[in-house]
Amino acid sequence: MTTLNMRLDKFICKSTELSRNEAKSLLKKGEVKVNGETIKNPTTQVHENNTVTVNGHSLQARTSRYIMMNKPLDTICSNVDENYPSLLHFIDVDKAFDLHIAGRLDVDTTGLVLVTDDGRWSHNIISPKKCCKKTYRVWLRDPLNDEVIEHFKMGVQLQGESSLTRPAELILVGDRDEKKEVLLTITEGKYHQVKRMFAAVYNKVVGLHREQVGEIVLPNDLALGQWRYLTEEEVNTVE
Repeated sequence: MTTLNMRLDKFICKSTELSRNEAKSLLKKGEVKVNGETIKNPTTQVHENNTVTVNGHSLQARTSRYIMMNKPLDTICSNVDENYPSLLHFIDVDKAFDLHIAGRLDVDTTGLVLVTDDGRWSHNIISPKKCCKKTYRVWLRDPLNDEVIEHFKMGVQLQGESSLTRPAELILVGDRDEKKEVLLTITEGKYHQVKRMFAAVYNKVVGLHREQVGEIVLPNDLALGQWRYLTEEEVNTVE
């Protein structure tokens, strides 16, 4: 997978130990060239066939990073701490906060989160046009009404939305008599979508855990709060 398709200032940061502000300062001084031409605009896009130099020294961007994490409760999918800490604090890599999260989870939701610095790769996960599958294990307040399975296949009318959700797959798991644990697979990412879908059928989500994104499955041996790099095979499943 290619890695170069980014803003020039970001490319400089990825190739050096410079901060974004320091990279912009170099650009402003006219010390950066792309294919022999002095470039001062930090938003200039750098592609695979470009040669980037700073004061005559050629730069080579570090290989993009692809990480999976089993998100614990009370962490947020953000590069900035808010009422809860960013999950990036738990990823022990160089310049962790230069990474971004490909598909967010709520603070009270656990499970698979994908983290990278490859914008094209993450776009293929989060773009609505790609219809990337996400599978959640859901624990419900009330037993599942069997009619809901067919309802979800047809699409659900969410409060405040003008159109139905895309067809979703709902499978009953866990205790078949209790009917309070299900697997839900959706292909879009509306705000609080899983919770709102069940609210639309007069039920309530009391626990939520993401198990799969696309073809990437959260392994059983990756405990809450742990992370690992994706394998090349896992990375290449995202196209």
